[in-house]
Amino acid sequence: MTKDELKKKIGQRIIELRTQKGWSQSDLARACNKDRQAVEKLENGKVNPTLYTLYEISKALEISLGQLVG
Repeated sequence: MTKDELKKKIGQRIIELRTQKGWSQSDLARACNKDRQAVEKLENGKVNPTLYTLYEISKALEISLGQLVG
């Protein structure tokens, strides 16, 4: 798997988990202290998130980091 493929896969996973909670991008952004544009870029695979960013998102979504990236 390439880096770009992995970024897109993680982005799709975030979209899936966020929509299961009925959250908008703005809702997720507020829950993890990011701005909506940062969430949008992450979901679209445009940025390479840090491990800490993924941790913040997993905490906001109330899942483990493994559930987010696994």
